[in-house]
Amino acid sequence: MKKNIAILLVLVLVLSFAAPAFAGNNALTKLGRGVANVLTSPVALGRGITECEKKDGILAGLTVGALNGTFNVLKRIVVGTYEIVTFPIPLPQGYDPILTDPEYFMSGE
Repeated sequence: MKKNIAILLVLVLVLSFAAPAFAGNNALTKLGRGVANVLTSPVALGRGITECEKKDGILAGLTVGALNGTFNVLKRIVVGTYEIVTFPIPLPQGYDPILTDPEYFMSGE
């Protein structure tokens, strides 16, 4: 059973990073985007701390950056879960992404 779960997790992870390769917005793209957002969301915490620390120093990074990173983690989890659950439904219009800052975490940044 554990082996099957591990295989499924690896498959989901590989497919989530292959999602940008799909042309256009469709249900599969929406599903991949949602899975990618959920799986990469924890990285947003470290990134929030690092970015704030670079601009304002270590103390700001550990306080303001941690809060900002936590908010971004929660945002990606909520939006990713929504996209996973509603992937067959073309909402927003034409399967457009909800997050565009960036659509996939750490892409184009």
